[in-house]
Parts: sequence; C-alpha cells; structure tokens
Amino acid sequence: MTIRPYSPTDDLALLELLRLNTPHYFAESEKIDFMKYLANHIDSYFVIKLDDKIVGGGGFNRTPNGIKGALSWDILRPDAQGRGIGSELVKFRIAEMQKLGVTEIGVRTSQHVFQFYEKMGFKLKNPIIKKYWAEGFDLYEMILRKKN
Repeated sequence: MTIRPYSPTDDLALLELLRLNTPHYFAESEKIDFMKYLANHIDSYFVIKLDDKIVGGGGFNRTPNGIKGALSWDILRPDAQGRGIGSELVKFRIAEMQKLGVTEIGVRTSQHVFQFYEKMGFKLKNPIIKKYWAEGFDLYEMILRKKN
C-alpha cells in the first residue's frame, strides 16, 4: 500500500471510485462538486494505491492562518473498505497537517460514515443538519483537537 500526492491524471480513477460509492455514501449531485474540488479547491490531496491500482483518495484543506484544517473528499473502493486502508489514509493526513502546525482538524460527513470518524477520535461538533448534502444525506460536523 502506498500513499502519494494526487495528479490530474488520477481524475478518471477517482471519478470511478465516486461512482462505485453512489448512492450508498454519496448523492448523485455530489459528482459536480467533486470535479470542481479536484479542479479548483485542493490544498493537499492524496491517492492510495494497492497492487498498483488506486483504491482510495482523500485530501485536506487549511484555514489561511494554518491553525485549523479539514479532511476533504474521503473515498475508498467498496471492496477495500473494512481493511484498515481508509484509517491509514486518515492517519497519514492528520500527521501531514500536524507537521504543518494544524491543531484542530474537522470533517464534514454524513450519517453513513460518521461512526468511522468517531473511531478515529473525532467528536460531533454541531447539531446534525438533516438533508444537507441531498435527500437522505445529513450533515455531521466533527472535530479532532490535538492532545497536549
């Protein structure tokens, strides 16, 4: 398993991962948002490869002052889930952000994935917002603070 920085040549593989996770983890309407993110809003994004095949991706963005950050667009092949691959990608990005001085890391997710982030130490930050992403996709804002 290797984690490497994203390249625009990864777009087709990442869009295929999104397709494989729709509609279980992503709404159909999120495809356009993901494409816009990859084209215009990346701070840092990484892909994870297994047997020379992209099986996942995830990024992070930081506030202008660099103190706060957020995980963005975590996605993993369904047949790669439950094997610790997603956890490794989250840990990797947390470590990368901490190297940059980030002390508070957020993630915005849905009811379909929030328990994964709870296991990683994230706590619910705000009340849940129903139908935020789309019908059947509620917003769970979660936070992980650096331990002193």
